[in-house]
Amino acid sequence: MRALHHALLGLCLACVSGLAGAQIKIGQTVGVTGAVAATVKEASLGAQLYLDATNAKGGVHGEKIELITLDDKFDTAQTLANARELIEQRGVLALFMTRGTPHTEGIIPLLDQHGVALLAPSTGAMVLHQPVKKHVFNVRATYQREAERAIAHLAATGVTRIGVVHVDDSFGADGLEGTQKGLAAAKLTAVAIHKFDRSKPDFSQIAPAMAKQAPQAVVVIGSGTAVVDGIKALKAAGSGAQFVTLSNNASGGFVKLLGDDARGVIVSQVLPQSMNYAVVQEATQMARAHDIADLSPAMLEGFVSAKVLVEALRRAGPKPTREKLVQALDGMGRYDLGGLTLAFSPTDHTGLDFSDLSIISATGKFKR
Repeated sequence: MRALHHALLGLCLACVSGLAGAQIKIGQTVGVTGAVAATVKEASLGAQLYLDATNAKGGVHGEKIELITLDDKFDTAQTLANARELIEQRGVLALFMTRGTPHTEGIIPLLDQHGVALLAPSTGAMVLHQPVKKHVFNVRATYQREAERAIAHLAATGVTRIGVVHVDDSFGADGLEGTQKGLAAAKLTAVAIHKFDRSKPDFSQIAPAMAKQAPQAVVVIGSGTAVVDGIKALKAAGSGAQFVTLSNNASGGFVKLLGDDARGVIVSQVLPQSMNYAVVQEATQMARAHDIADLSPAMLEGFVSAKVLVEALRRAGPKPTREKLVQALDGMGRYDLGGLTLAFSPTDHTGLDFSDLSIISATGKFKR
C-alpha cells in the first residue's frame, strides 16, 4: 500500500508539472478529489504506467505524450469548465478518461463544436453508446450489460427478492434500466426501488425502508463514498442482504473505504483478471516493476485505455491533428489488446463488450 501511495504521489506531481518536452497534449477532467477520488487515482495510475513506458521508448512517432489532468471534484459544472479550458486554452489533441455519466454528457456539445475526440470515458452509460456519438469512443462495456449480468447471476443462485438503491441522475437511471431488464429476463420484480440525491446522499429513510422489505440482495448503483455510506446504512438498519455494485467502484480504495463491510460484496467487472490474458500479464508486470504488488481492476482499466490511446495516436501518423485522430479511431477496426479484441467503426463506438462478476474476499481482494 505504501508503494501505491508513493506511485500516486508521483502521478499527481506529473499531472501538475506536465512532461518536459512533450509534444502531444491529452486532456483529462476528473474527480481527483471528491466522492470518486479513490477509484480515479487508481485508474489514472494504470494509465500513467502505460504512457510513461511509451514515452520512455521515445513516445509515438518521436513525440512524447503529456496527460494534463484537471480536478473537477466530480462536479458537473466544473467538468464542463475544465473541458473548455483544456480544449480552448490548453489546445489538447483529445480528452481522455472523464468520469461520471452526467459529467460526460455535459461536454458532448463542446466535443462536437471543436471536433475533439473523447477516448475511454470511465462510464458505461448507454447514452454514450447508442445512438453513436461522433466524438465519444468507449472502451468499457455498458452499465446495462453489467447490471443484467449481475441479476442473471443472482437469479441463477436462487435469489428472488432483490431491491435496488440508485443515485438520482442519468447514471442511476441507466443502471436501473439494466437491472430492470435483468429482472424481467428472470421473471422477477424488485421488492423495492429507492433513489438518493447525488450531491447530498442521505440514507436515513431509505435504509430502514429497504431493510423492512427483507431483500435477499440489494443492487446499489452509485459512485464511491455514496455506495459505501449506503451499504453501511443498510447493514446498520439490520439488512443481511447480499450487496451488489457496478464496476465504477472496482478499486482497492473502494474496498478500503468499506472496511469490515467489504467482505462478500459483489462488484461487476468490465475487464478480465486472469493471467491467461496477455494484457493482464503485461499490466501486472509493469505494475510490479514500479513496486505495485496488486493490480486493481481500476488500474487495469486505466492501463487498457491508455494502450488504446497510444495505438490510435500511432495510426493517426506524425504530427496528428484532432481530425486525424478521430479518423484513426473510426478506422481502427479490430485491435487485439492482448487476448481482448476492441473494435471501432464509424457506426460503432462501443469498443469492448466484456462483463464479469467478482466478490470481495476476506483479504480485500477481488475474486472471480
